[in-house]
Amino acid sequence: MKIYQANVIYTRQSNRFEIVPRGFVAVEDGKVEGVYNELPEHLKSCPIEDLGNRLLIPAMNDMHVHAPQYRNQGIAMDLELLPWLQNYTFPEELKYADTAYAERMYRRFVRDLWRFGTMRVVAFASVHLDSTRLLMRLLDRAGMAGRVGKVNMNRNCPEGLQETVVDAKAACASLVDEFDRDDARVRPIVTPRFIPSCTPELLEACGEMARRYNLPVQSHLSENHGEIELVKQLEPESRFYGDAYDRYGLFGTTPTVMAHCVWTDGEELELLKKRGVMVAHCPTSNFNVSSGLAPVRRFLDAGIAVGLGSDVSAGHDFSIFRMMVYAIQVSKMHYCQDKSCAFLTLPEIFWIATKSAGSFFGKVGSFEQGYDFDALVIDDSELNFDNYSLPQRLERFIHIGDDRQIVARYCQGRLVPDPGL
Repeated sequence: MKIYQANVIYTRQSNRFEIVPRGFVAVEDGKVEGVYNELPEHLKSCPIEDLGNRLLIPAMNDMHVHAPQYRNQGIAMDLELLPWLQNYTFPEELKYADTAYAERMYRRFVRDLWRFGTMRVVAFASVHLDSTRLLMRLLDRAGMAGRVGKVNMNRNCPEGLQETVVDAKAACASLVDEFDRDDARVRPIVTPRFIPSCTPELLEACGEMARRYNLPVQSHLSENHGEIELVKQLEPESRFYGDAYDRYGLFGTTPTVMAHCVWTDGEELELLKKRGVMVAHCPTSNFNVSSGLAPVRRFLDAGIAVGLGSDVSAGHDFSIFRMMVYAIQVSKMHYCQDKSCAFLTLPEIFWIATKSAGSFFGKVGSFEQGYDFDALVIDDSELNFDNYSLPQRLERFIHIGDDRQIVARYCQGRLVPDPGL
């Protein structure tokens, strides 16, 4: 048993913080045993790590990020989605056939996740098996956790990024054999890039792989008008974009996260709810490639699970804290247009980034009993003034803090040191 004393802030519900000033979090075998204002008798003999006046909060979860786009972060921000893919993204991803190049970039990618307090990811790799395996090993070696998908695609992309259905199945089986264990921190996820890049045969194979190995699924949904129109042409028998995934068993048959959903409404929104699909909201990406403003309040009101994604490199920023800020701002733009659509509050967006997102991995993202101890220690002394309340201190850090204030990171109860380059 290990006990941490600090200013503890987390969420059980979406509408309020749980705040324990100078409280105690007891951790046993990597899981939270309890949170206490005062230590009970059975814990008084346990070692205590006193973190002083610092904040102790759950760690961040990035529910949508493209690891092989790391080098393109912050460039080509003047294009819409489809030309951005063709002119910048696909040429960069071709380089990941070279595992030496992949290792150099992926080491930096992993360290940047660590810097910004992201301990778990749902990540796209590239179509290359060996480079995907390398990324998964690097994340595991760093002590971080998540799901990594070898991308599946066989049309509307350069020849060097296309695969056969046979190769896709063999690669999935190889990753399952190496990584898909109950005690593994980093495990595979079935990853059809999106409908436009996958033939019906490949989509059918992806659904079969998800069912056969009981793997979750990630992809993109209703991000951009041009993309949606292309899906209508390619899948004329589908009623809407999400229905196309559903027909292939890729929409909630196993746990599923769909990025963006900017233009999801009506029947598609109802199907999201019915199938229990999680939405990865990526506000900076939606701004940068001119996609639009995702209706997050509608998702929450419908009972749809939502997490946050950096979507590097369409998104230019790794920090999930800044994604919280941008997500609140997006919701305020919706509120300006429709006063019945209330904007997001700070507890709500913190809950989305931690407990709601973390639910994709199990009991993750809170300090409730039985949850994995994924945590960040925040030294906000440079930002703090004596008359700030603990929620105000957290709000100020979220808005103007950065990685320099994150002084310790934990994943599954283990301290995660700087992985270096």
